[in-house]
Amino acid sequence: MEAFGKPEEPLLVVISKTEPNDSYNLAYIIFFTLGLGSLLPWNAIISAVDYFSYLYPSTAVDRIFAVVYMLSGLVSLLVIVVFFAQKRHASFRINFGLSVFISGLLIIPVLDLVYVKGQIGLYAGFDVTSVVVAFSGLADSFMQGGLFGVAGELPERYMQAVVAGTAASGVLASILRILAKAMYPQNPDGLRKSANLYFSVGIVVMVMCVVFYNIAQTLPVMKYYSEVKTKAISEDERLKKGSVTGSDWRTTLWGIVKSVKSYGFGIILIYVVTLSIFPGFITEDVHSQSLKDWYPVLLIANYNVFDLVGKCLTAVFMPEDERIAVCGCVARLLFYPLFWCCLHGPMFLRTEIPVMVLTCLLGLTNGYLISVLMILAPKAVQMQHAEAAGTVITLFLVIGLASGSVLAWFWYI
Repeated sequence: MEAFGKPEEPLLVVISKTEPNDSYNLAYIIFFTLGLGSLLPWNAIISAVDYFSYLYPSTAVDRIFAVVYMLSGLVSLLVIVVFFAQKRHASFRINFGLSVFISGLLIIPVLDLVYVKGQIGLYAGFDVTSVVVAFSGLADSFMQGGLFGVAGELPERYMQAVVAGTAASGVLASILRILAKAMYPQNPDGLRKSANLYFSVGIVVMVMCVVFYNIAQTLPVMKYYSEVKTKAISEDERLKKGSVTGSDWRTTLWGIVKSVKSYGFGIILIYVVTLSIFPGFITEDVHSQSLKDWYPVLLIANYNVFDLVGKCLTAVFMPEDERIAVCGCVARLLFYPLFWCCLHGPMFLRTEIPVMVLTCLLGLTNGYLISVLMILAPKAVQMQHAEAAGTVITLFLVIGLASGSVLAWFWYI
């Protein structure tokens, strides 16, 4: 389907002015912050798992929340891709997603304050929290789908900024968890204060994201690429003598999917491997006599730091052929037998150092390969389809997240 890939004769769009500079890297910083914000609500929820596990001891809280969040996001994003991606309402989707994120981050601590009050076994509170988690997954699909779509229309550095920001979200969550663990006693009151810290920081960052995103629309570099996009769409519609709607959009969508399917396969495989191991295996299956309950906290921090390192490496070295990255995704299947050996293999593999090293490698490869594929995918189509391609590739990402979350139960079983 050459029409949806990189055509031999690219669509000529004449712009009357040169590309403006990103003064003080402000646009880059904004997209980095938006990437951070897109995953921070989820990281706040999962960081508070110690408190939720205390409140609801008979449930596998982290795995249930993961499945609810990911499946909600998957269904929502599928609807967006099929019915709304061609309408190019990314601004509405991003602001709507951020608003729902803020609401969810407010509801959970308020529910604890007025109803749960730190009492064990009030499973109605767990049900309400699960509903909030589901709505947060919906918000994620709106926010990330729009954000990756917008970044897909821009130069590669802005997609790299978004992807690196998602990794920074995990690092921030780990820092907060380490601080909370150091500051508060590991009793019910301390766990409750820790959870409130995660949600409070999350709300502040979400409000910053709302302000930052709407400031971004006024930046010269954003206006420039908005003009480029508008001219590309107008020229495309002039040549087609009509807009892309109805069955025409379904044909276009299928062409976009075919153009990015290899990138999508790699992304799904990355997250299937990563999330079927992390964080469930790390938080519940490996143990340390010396580090005790600090062990999973440090493992998660190591993963998040190396995930960030991997996503920043694409600013230094970017392969141009996605097949190299896809081969790397397949090679990551080796993590399964390696982590299995950390549970059932020779005694020297069951110690802290091999698990630490494997966790760091899991994060590093996850970050680098995801960043490569997310950057390259929107460039596989013509510019007027870049936003839709960014949303489609986000659908592949969420499919991988949901699949990995479900497969994580096999460690539990």
